[in-house]
Amino acid sequence: MSETTQRTPPATESAAQDLPPSPGQLARARAWTHRGFQVGAGILVMLILVAIFAPFLAPHDPFQQSLSNRLLPPVWVEGGNWTYLLGTDQVGRDYLSRLIHGTRVSITIGLGAATVGLIIGVTLGVLAGYFGGWIDHAASFVLTAQLALPGLLLAMALVFFIGPSLFVVIGIIGVLGWTYFMVVTRSATQHIKGLDYVAAARASGATPRQIIWHEILPNLSSKIIVIFTFEVGVAILAESALSFLGVGIQAPIPSWGLMIAEGKDAMFFRPWLVVLPGILLFILVIGANLMGDGLRDITSPEEKS
Repeated sequence: MSETTQRTPPATESAAQDLPPSPGQLARARAWTHRGFQVGAGILVMLILVAIFAPFLAPHDPFQQSLSNRLLPPVWVEGGNWTYLLGTDQVGRDYLSRLIHGTRVSITIGLGAATVGLIIGVTLGVLAGYFGGWIDHAASFVLTAQLALPGLLLAMALVFFIGPSLFVVIGIIGVLGWTYFMVVTRSATQHIKGLDYVAAARASGATPRQIIWHEILPNLSSKIIVIFTFEVGVAILAESALSFLGVGIQAPIPSWGLMIAEGKDAMFFRPWLVVLPGILLFILVIGANLMGDGLRDITSPEEKS
């Protein structure tokens, strides 16, 4: 009898083995097999590390000018040298150092502007979706008005009147980039508020604030993260466009969009002045979009297109 008892596994252990995997375990399993997510996350992690350690990676001071070394070609072009691996710009500043420090500017603006848009859009979307009524009508009116305005022209006008600076660019791009957050969270909140667990929380005496914080927002987190990664890429492109047009980041701050604008006059004779920052912009935006697309597939595989 005792031998039989020793060979029989405990009921709790066998029950644990029969439990299906949790959503978190399924998401982690999908992440390990999703090639696009891995590539996008790898690109972003690498560029974030470059931004963090830019002062240690840059071989020269990105602001130091040397007119005697202006417009030197990269090392693989005739006339280049190993002192300036990617050459110099119009006033003799090391191009590699400026590209490395430009990573800081682009990532800071992308993350900062996407965060501002997240706060505005999620707040309006959740309040409009949960309460409805005049709040929903007011939020929908603001959304319609925002979508009716040309975003880039409005951003140019606001930066021109306020004055270009890093924080102004972040704020304006963020204020103009909240619409996607609101549309998705409003629709999802309208669906979630009618589910059983929200009705149970309401019946148990939970306040609207408690329901929003503890029931609705946790179930919106995956959608918010996916939108955030896409908006990071949109914000980076918007900053580059504003800097290229002369109303974004101002010299001598190294911004990839500004570097393209500064090199456009010599692009036919020294194309690397435009091609190098353009390639980095492409890589950064592609990385953000691949990661966002992968997060969508990992967290909501049933919505995969």
